[in-house]
Amino acid sequence: MIRFGPSGNSQSFFDAGFKHSEDAASFVKNMGLDCFEYSFGRGVNLGEAKARSIGAAFAAAGVEISVHAPYFINLAGEEEGAEKSYAYILDSARAARLMGARRVVFHPASQGKLEREEAVSRCMKRLKILRDKIYENGLQDLMYCPETMGKKRQIGTPEEIALFCKTDEIFVPCIDFGHVNAREGGILKTEEDYEALLSGMIQEIGKEKMKVFHAHFSKIEYGPSGEIRHLTFADEIYGPAYEPFLAAVKKLGLEPYIVCESAGTQAEDALKMKECYEKN
Repeated sequence: MIRFGPSGNSQSFFDAGFKHSEDAASFVKNMGLDCFEYSFGRGVNLGEAKARSIGAAFAAAGVEISVHAPYFINLAGEEEGAEKSYAYILDSARAARLMGARRVVFHPASQGKLEREEAVSRCMKRLKILRDKIYENGLQDLMYCPETMGKKRQIGTPEEIALFCKTDEIFVPCIDFGHVNAREGGILKTEEDYEALLSGMIQEIGKEKMKVFHAHFSKIEYGPSGEIRHLTFADEIYGPAYEPFLAAVKKLGLEPYIVCESAGTQAEDALKMKECYEKN
């Protein structure tokens, strides 16, 4: 089943007087949304009791929850950094399980001073080590979603993400359409543009994985190096537009988990996407 929801809490959540993560469950449900992404962007600093409390609130509301691992993961860095990256992802997975989440999204790597080919190769080797650690820790019942990235010096083109997801069945792509659009200078405009991207991923990793792929969507300002900052759907200068994206998803028979990452209006913009999808 296709799902729509926000990444974190929109400004309206706080304006309504809510403060606690547990409150987000009913807030999202009452808006008519189906999912929510909890971010460990600055580190996995969540106790077991709190994680279970959040999970119970979302389960009671019937809202599916996913988690985003810390932003500073780099599987192409030095060995010490790679070891820390494994730990960040494993810690995110443990917390995800306590929260009842089934998806762990993570940024793969930064190119740094390496040549692109070497960075991707190093990332592939580290993903296989990560895979082994996931199985060793009995955490293979979750989906691990490497994300397409928005800056040109980051590892995470759609082609690279497809390659990574061939490593094991536990890896399912997170396609951030705002990132793809920003990285490539605004290439996502028409239904055909989205269909070409999604069909290419289907061809590489199969319909089974792509049917349930993880999606991030927002409009993003970009420059010569790619992503600059997230915007809201009210922006009329930068893309991408969500209407042709949803048309392509429906045409291809896909049922992704769609997380809106608009800046401050993520819940409201997620609802716009859901209403658009259901109307057309």
